[in-house]
Amino acid sequence: MDESTLIPDDRPEHGRPLARLALTIVFHPDVARVGERAWFDEFATERVGHVSRTWPLFHGAAEPRPLAEHHVSRRPLRIAQLAGGGVQVSTTTGAAALRINGALVLDERLLSREELRDGAVLELASRIVLLLHEREEVAAVAHECGLVGDSPEIRRLRRELLVVAELPIPVLLRGESGTGKELAARAIHAASQRASRPCVCVNMAALTGQTAVAELFGYTRGAFTGAVRPHEGYFRDADGGTLFLDEIGETPPEVQLMLLRVLETGEIQPLGGGATRPVDVRLLAATDTNLEHAVARGRFRLSLLHRLASYEIWLPPLRARKEDIARLLVHFLRKELRLFGDEDKLEPRGPHDAPWLPAEFVAKLVRYPWPGNVRQLINLARQIAVSSQGAAALSLPAAARRLVEPERAHDLTAPASASAEPSTHEPPSPVADDVRRRAPSELTEDELVAALRVHAWRISATARHLGISKTSLYALIEQCPRIRKARDLTREELAAASARCNGSIERMSAELEVSIRGLQLRMRELGL
Repeated sequence: MDESTLIPDDRPEHGRPLARLALTIVFHPDVARVGERAWFDEFATERVGHVSRTWPLFHGAAEPRPLAEHHVSRRPLRIAQLAGGGVQVSTTTGAAALRINGALVLDERLLSREELRDGAVLELASRIVLLLHEREEVAAVAHECGLVGDSPEIRRLRRELLVVAELPIPVLLRGESGTGKELAARAIHAASQRASRPCVCVNMAALTGQTAVAELFGYTRGAFTGAVRPHEGYFRDADGGTLFLDEIGETPPEVQLMLLRVLETGEIQPLGGGATRPVDVRLLAATDTNLEHAVARGRFRLSLLHRLASYEIWLPPLRARKEDIARLLVHFLRKELRLFGDEDKLEPRGPHDAPWLPAEFVAKLVRYPWPGNVRQLINLARQIAVSSQGAAALSLPAAARRLVEPERAHDLTAPASASAEPSTHEPPSPVADDVRRRAPSELTEDELVAALRVHAWRISATARHLGISKTSLYALIEQCPRIRKARDLTREELAAASARCNGSIERMSAELEVSIRGLQLRMRELGL
């Protein structure tokens, strides 16, 4: 059976899910309104929509309602949809002060179709932050699976987790570090028929050679010096339930062979000998490394990869879920502030009082590329809660300030003024605090790969960030063994990636870790 048919598809018959232009609240002084949405085609007339204190109506958990923020003018901003798919955003005297992607807008700003797909961040009167974006229509599911957010990417992920939970097959969870692969594994277990049995999580990067064998498969008394009593091992601990192996790409070669045997026979052999033992375990694995590269370099067994990847689930990076960032921030801040009895800091204040969480700060977070993904956001929320303990106003530690704006150390809690310098359209890089011309030989492989990932494999942006020419960047990519080349992608890989990504070239580029240009050329070469 082709496992690619197991997940129901909500795409139209001949393309991607329908995408509609939307305005999503990513910050409001009443944080309960974060996530409310207004569809452009529902509030616009003849492809022109207006945004003010009283219009449009945003839909969420409560009855549809306008922004209703005292500082936002009743004089509207104008959003006109253009023939090519972009929009023109216009402001007039008396309308709310407007910033788009950090830049002050005094008259009008054109936004391309690409910018709308990425999501444009609109700040109104330094109090409201909206995301103007093209949003795919993906059906919601009733079970949240412990995942916070309502983006199409998270809706799609929830549905995949719930479907595979009922299937007796191994699942390989893939995605960047910090995207929540263990949380996804626990969600699969919780929704499965094994939910009442143990879910054992093991980090394979923390186990080496003989230790990995002993901890996974157990050992008999006297198997090695210090083995004074028999040990069951993780497989026996998880019997009847689920065993989650994180960082599977770090598994020692000798252990890979033993894992393959368990998957094939359902039996384990304890270290030190003795009879084999049957185990009934649902195996889940996760990695943030390119296992195909590891196979090509002889570091990972192809047969094990095929066994583990009966079905693959890709977890989206946080930068691909812009509409979820503020919702996640509020969620984690509530948890951290609760520890200090400060949860009420997030509650709405008087109409003339500034909110504890400044809109400008949230807008910067939405524009930030988040190389550490959700884990990095959790750490930020914890830092803010600790730093603000006992203080009436938000207090940001220096590390948090550098996170969102490394080039300037001014107080981010101050509201933006009309005379302030517009900030750059491109978010600051987490890889280097300053951009200077560099010799390509100065760059490490880690820097190169991190920069490419942060900039979603866009060559021009990555080259600017690293301070080298595009020609030099292409040369470094060619020389780096960790980076797969678009020319090596097979027709089957491209077809499968296209199906997973609903035909989106941008998402395929991020998943396959090749440039959009290289991907397009390869697909054209193969007639796809």
